[in-house]
Amino acid sequence: MSILPLTELTAISPLDGRYAAKTAKLRNYFSEFATIRARIEVEIEWLIHLSLRSDITELPEFSPGEQDFLRRLFNEFSLEDARQIKQIETTTNHDVKAVEYFIKQRLSDKAAAPNLSIAREFVHFTCTSEDINNLGMALLLNRAMGEIISPAMRTLIAQLQTMA
Repeated sequence: MSILPLTELTAISPLDGRYAAKTAKLRNYFSEFATIRARIEVEIEWLIHLSLRSDITELPEFSPGEQDFLRRLFNEFSLEDARQIKQIETTTNHDVKAVEYFIKQRLSDKAAAPNLSIAREFVHFTCTSEDINNLGMALLLNRAMGEIISPAMRTLIAQLQTMA
């Protein structure tokens, strides 16, 4: 049997089917793309934190420019980047490991990040996949609450108060 194209009728749930227009804003918080981007953010912010620790002498402190380069990995994250990670995942069979390898690849680019290649082996240092996923999900949920869900709830409450 061939794979059905994604349409309102073939969606796994009504959220991506008949309610897709109403839930479109939530894709920035609850899609696979958003999850991958959040994992990268957690990994990068942890790596930057490690570089600021004086007791980890093997990892030099990142300059502001190096920190900016690292943060662009999640701030400028693209669908093509997500596709690359999903491709890596076909060989690793592990979602967070694929993110780790993606970051390491970016740090290997001597032209883009000449001083960051030493940091490659500190990506995911002392972390478990559970750490990365838990923190990434917390970031996404917190942002969704602040930017989408709570404002919608306040609007609903105000409407109900006028009706009461």
